Amino acid sequence: MFKPLNILDEKNKTLRKKSKDVEFPLSKKDKDTIDQIIKHLTYSQIEKYAEKYNLRPGMGLAFPQLGMLKRIIVIVYEYEDGKFKNYVIVNPKIISHSEEKVALETGEGCLSVNREVEGHVPRYARVTITGYDPDGEKITIRAREDLSVAFQHEVDHLDGILFFDRIDKKKPFYNENEIRLI
Repeated sequence: MFKPLNILDEKNKTLRKKSKDVEFPLSKKDKDTIDQIIKHLTYSQIEKYAEKYNLRPGMGLAFPQLGMLKRIIVIVYEYEDGKFKNYVIVNPKIISHSEEKVALETGEGCLSVNREVEGHVPRYARVTITGYDPDGEKITIRAREDLSVAFQHEVDHLDGILFFDRIDKKKPFYNENEIRLI
């Protein structure tokens, strides 16, 4: 039985708070929440389920967006049509990044921001993230392009940062000579 998640709106002050590191082993509630997030994100990217359950498409979610100030992020990445790879990282840290910056040409969106936000969000083209899987095993992930953007977006949530905080108010859009648009 699928029930869409209750995702906090940007007006909720919880989204502006810094999350706490998580201790292992994870609680049953945390593991169940991870499973619910994976299902929600996967369904949101499959048109028939997105329509059936009235879901906005999303590829990532951080625990603070559910009102839980824990450093856990989940990304469901569609790497090929209808094929998904799930990334669950507990206590993630970005340990290195490229000098090159990119921005999503259409701008970023967020499941906690229910409005259109104009502007490019500069992000690193490549990042390396360390953290732990849900069983407490240390993991390292290298991400590029849109997956790199997703990791940076979700890690920001753990520090109370929303994507539009990173849009330059004086110059919200870049051209191809200033930043690579993807």
